[in-house]
Amino acid sequence: MEQREVIEIIKRGSSELLLEAELKQKLAQGRPLRIKAGFDPTAPDLHLGHTVLINKLKQLQDLGHQILFLIGDFTGMIGDPTGKNAARPPLSREQVKANADTYQEQVFKILDPAKTEVVFNSTWMDKFSAVDLIRLASTHTVAQMLERDDFSKRYAGNLPIAIHEFIYPLVQGYDSVALKADIELGGTDQKFNLLMGRELQKHFGQPSQCILMMPLLEGTDGINKMSKSMGNYIGITDTPQDMFGKLMSISDELMWRYLELLSFESMSTIKGWQEEVNRGRNPRDIKVMLAQELVARFHSRKAAEDALAEFEARFRQGVLPDDMPEVMVSSSDGGIGITHLLKQAGLVDSTSDAIRMIAQSAVKLDGERVSDKTLQIKAGAIVVAQVGKRKFARITVS
Repeated sequence: MEQREVIEIIKRGSSELLLEAELKQKLAQGRPLRIKAGFDPTAPDLHLGHTVLINKLKQLQDLGHQILFLIGDFTGMIGDPTGKNAARPPLSREQVKANADTYQEQVFKILDPAKTEVVFNSTWMDKFSAVDLIRLASTHTVAQMLERDDFSKRYAGNLPIAIHEFIYPLVQGYDSVALKADIELGGTDQKFNLLMGRELQKHFGQPSQCILMMPLLEGTDGINKMSKSMGNYIGITDTPQDMFGKLMSISDELMWRYLELLSFESMSTIKGWQEEVNRGRNPRDIKVMLAQELVARFHSRKAAEDALAEFEARFRQGVLPDDMPEVMVSSSDGGIGITHLLKQAGLVDSTSDAIRMIAQSAVKLDGERVSDKTLQIKAGAIVVAQVGKRKFARITVS
């Protein structure tokens, strides 16, 4: 494969590559590059937003490079302050270990375990003495730390910044020194930490790593970053039916972004599909292929086929409109009642109107008739609601 083609694969879907000229020099050496990506095990389950980085690691792995999947068990006990207006609570070693074990089970649904080196930064950081940590801290000034956006905002707003939070980017940067990384991957929100790795490698006399930043994936609402707290996520441990249904619920516009960042289909194939849609092909056909690919990846091909069959039985045979409005409603106490859901979605004028329509058997959720006016829908759910013969909405409960 020509270097130009390799660079195109590496840059696919990325937000920024620093520096492309340096990367070309590293590739020209003809050796497998050491590719680092770090994950703090702050939660036990991954969602599709997390897999944007892991998918890129898979692409680099398929190009023959060495993947260093770094689990930040040491940094997890500090707490990553990135994007926070307050210190993130540190985790105990027991929490970190439990979450790390789950991470490993999940990432190997994408990565080849035989070609992936799983490393923990406690391996070298636990050996650091107080003197070592002081020397590491001496490489940067407080003024340099305050260049980081979240720190500067908190400082300007007279919000507290704990001294230990300055340690986090230093340790993440030192991880690149310990691993002799050629490239580090991270989200766009990690730029300060990623650049720290380059600076510390220079300080310790190593060649500087290149940086590949990947975008933060929007959730099913198409607006906010995919997040469990926002209720707009698709978990990789979701059931095949839930995963399939959530993927089919995304907008046609968002579908193309998911294909670029989550699918392993070539960009030439995806561009071909875009041309077909421009000529009149129903974009839902493409969405089905995306949903099947991802369900098969995290479950099985049979599970994907079964999920498609169930989806078609419940939705497509119900002749749902292609131009169904997408609506987000807010919940409280972890859920929302059916009458309030219908009112917030604009399908009825009032809750009493909703009760009347339920009594008339004129309300359906996901193709099933609703008879219980006290029905509760959980936060995070995505449902297709129908009132009467002509009112439809695909509703996300935030």
